[in-house]
Amino acid sequence: MQGFAGLMWLLSVALILFSGFALFDAATRREDAYRAADKKTKTFWLVVLGLAFVVNLIFNILSFLPIIGLIATIVYMVDVRPALRGLPGGGRSRRRGSSSDGPYGPYNGGR
Repeated sequence: MQGFAGLMWLLSVALILFSGFALFDAATRREDAYRAADKKTKTFWLVVLGLAFVVNLIFNILSFLPIIGLIATIVYMVDVRPALRGLPGGGRSRRRGSSSDGPYGPYNGGR
């Protein structure tokens, strides 16, 4: 019985880490990337993945709610994340540069 409890604990920790990673990934993507990929809004995914993370923290893995959270997390990771990563810039926030930057640096109009 202790082996089963240990396995369930490991699965719970893995599920918490998986949903936490998905939540962090969704939070670091740009809002307009979700619209460009024709997925729901960033706020929608942050709420869904945040609820999944909290449910995984509170409830036992053998409960019904963590399974729903796992399904939502899998949908994000398999469908939404690849669509966002396929966009130019990977859907990530720009930290430096401007909209006139080309592949070799800023475009200066031929000067």
